[in-house]
Amino acid sequence: MSTRLPDTEHTSRPWRIHDLTRDFHLQDVWAFRTPGGGPDDFATMLAALRASGEPVAQSTLARLLFAARWELGALFGWDEPEQRVGARVPSLRERLPADLRQAPLGPDFDDIPFTNVYELDDEFAMELSNRTVHTICHLGWVETRDGEHELRMAALVKPNGLLGRLYMAAIAPFRHLIVYPALTRQWERAWRDHTAPTVSASTPDPGPDRAVRVAIPPRTES
Repeated sequence: MSTRLPDTEHTSRPWRIHDLTRDFHLQDVWAFRTPGGGPDDFATMLAALRASGEPVAQSTLARLLFAARWELGALFGWDEPEQRVGARVPSLRERLPADLRQAPLGPDFDDIPFTNVYELDDEFAMELSNRTVHTICHLGWVETRDGEHELRMAALVKPNGLLGRLYMAAIAPFRHLIVYPALTRQWERAWRDHTAPTVSASTPDPGPDRAVRVAIPPRTES
């Protein structure tokens, strides 16, 4: 299972995100188990996450929670185009120094309304904006005490006025009791499955109760 970490596990590291988010609040810091992870496996981890689909796909409670959130968003106009990144707030990419702006950027994640900001060998950031918040999801690849590497996630948030502060306070228990456990199951499964055999057209249909696993090729140095 994932582990919630003290804020210093994020703030003490030399992440490039710090210089870009001084006006954001660090909301959560979590570590995810990625046994066997090596120093060059961050790109493999990101590829596994992209292939795993929507983070809450395996949780009925999470699906219900997000369905309710989208219904409220539609009712109150929280997610209208004028509330998104590039409309209500400028993208964090506008703050990037030249080297980050020119760094290769992988595709956006499917099924979640985040857009990528930058991607490096050991860290990645994506952002989302609506009427309530502008939020950054930061992923980092960190060496553990046993010499392996694990995935770290930090959530950085800028609430939009009183509405945003009330919204963040209201969803706090749901984040910790429903959303993060669902995220943990999905992301840790993605890492475990990243070396599983690829399902080919000739492979029998595993049926609705068995997950199809996608092979992610290991990263190679050029």
